[in-house]
Amino acid sequence: MTIAHKIVDSPLGELTLVASGEALTGLYFPGHWYGPDPAAFGARSDAGFERAERQLGEYFAGERTCFDLPSSSQGDDFQRRVWTLIDAIPYGRTRTYGELAEELGEPSLAREVGAAVGRNPLSVIVPCHRVIGKNGKLTGYAGGLERKQFLLDLEAPASLAARLF
Repeated sequence: MTIAHKIVDSPLGELTLVASGEALTGLYFPGHWYGPDPAAFGARSDAGFERAERQLGEYFAGERTCFDLPSSSQGDDFQRRVWTLIDAIPYGRTRTYGELAEELGEPSLAREVGAAVGRNPLSVIVPCHRVIGKNGKLTGYAGGLERKQFLLDLEAPASLAARLF
């Protein structure tokens, strides 16, 4: 499969989109904590990223609440289980690392859940920004806490509406 990447502008700054064939395999911020070596991003290309760019634009405009993109994430079994749980967190809602650990049937693994969340290769697309610390505290985010806060604020109107109904 051909690996390629494209750098796109967003309200969060430049985002690097990486794809293998037709599947999106990464979305990285500048200074991303656990991003792969940029040499693994493949050739720079403008082709094949239109759908992801459009959906990201809709999301940042408040017109999209979930993504419908072919994607593929490389990780171990535990990481993939955590990423599946993260992907199921509704728009405008949050979960704690401890709640995710309980959902996995392993309440003592909140730190390990946090490590898996931090290694999510599809930031924004798989909404790891919706995972917060105990008592609502903002904790680590591979793109920085300012970006995490921005994303949570973007989704806040949905959170307020959910509490009202």
